[in-house]
Amino acid sequence: MAVSSRRRHLLALAAALALPHARGGSPAPRTLQFPRDFGSHPETRIEWWYITGHATTAKDDQSADARPFGFQLTFFRTRVDATQHLRSAFAAKQLIFAHAAVTDLQGRKLWHDQRIARAGMGVAFASEDDTIVRLRDWSLAHEDTHYLARLPADGFSLDLRFDATQPVLLQGAAGLSRKGPLPEQASFYYSEPQLAASGRIAVQGHSVEVTGRAWLDHEWSDTLMSPDAVGWDWIGMNLHDGGALTAFRLRDRNGGTVWTGGSFRTAAGALKVFDDGVVHFTPQRVWQSPATQASYPVAWSVQTPAGTFVVRSLLDDQELDSRSSTGAVYWEGVSELLDAQGRVVGRGYLEMTGYAQPLRL
Repeated sequence: MAVSSRRRHLLALAAALALPHARGGSPAPRTLQFPRDFGSHPETRIEWWYITGHATTAKDDQSADARPFGFQLTFFRTRVDATQHLRSAFAAKQLIFAHAAVTDLQGRKLWHDQRIARAGMGVAFASEDDTIVRLRDWSLAHEDTHYLARLPADGFSLDLRFDATQPVLLQGAAGLSRKGPLPEQASFYYSEPQLAASGRIAVQGHSVEVTGRAWLDHEWSDTLMSPDAVGWDWIGMNLHDGGALTAFRLRDRNGGTVWTGGSFRTAAGALKVFDDGVVHFTPQRVWQSPATQASYPVAWSVQTPAGTFVVRSLLDDQELDSRSSTGAVYWEGVSELLDAQGRVVGRGYLEMTGYAQPLRL
């Protein structure tokens, strides 16, 4: 299908935004304020709201056996510096992107869709007051202590509610998370783990009621990555006992580690933030994508100050091709967490970027 001139223009802007860029200067530490910081920060270059989770069909569903799913939804906001001086209401000063995916573990298939539009004109919107993000008929909204997500997509749909069961988790130093050796390579970053998920997932017109657990990340930054980094490996795991584990590393083109971080919070609320250099990702098994030929480690040993774990994908083929929106190809999928004794102690998402091509934000 031919790409419209309007869409070509948006994709050209997206490609320009993918080039390395920095304004200089490190972000000033500050106390995050809620609900304000649930909302958009349009003065920064890049921002995203990201929810991943796992769910099974509810007990009152007519299916004979519980059907397991993974799900992912992400809304991105990007500031276009070159257009900020323009007065036209049609100027693309902010772009809104969105990704959605469902992993049907029973059917062994990943479903994925994406959107892109300029903010404004009633088409796309990101509130500065609270999490209210909309892109045409896709939306994510925060109300009191829960989020509502509605994303009717190509071949599947998500209509889910996420209820907070724990306080916000501030990543890094009170919400300022370093991502590289220079102070400006950082983001403001908080998580909401152990969200109680409920609602409906539809695949190919068949809708089922589901319940499960989810994880929300919200980050915003001007300079997220070191120029030496081509991508990252990241996990966000809800532990079965109520704990939450985050671990990540920024990776160079030779597979070496540029920077690491993460955190562990117990079910009782005790938080340990990981310094650079104390998290180690070691590949255990590699899967090669037949679509892009990129090779992804789909099983890892992850060493952290909270213990050594194995992260294992529940479906190898969870590669997402978003070249028609954000321009990236990456692997993101529902996975399980095992402890040193081989016991499954949690479930969440593994994300790997920069394997098909260097990632530029």
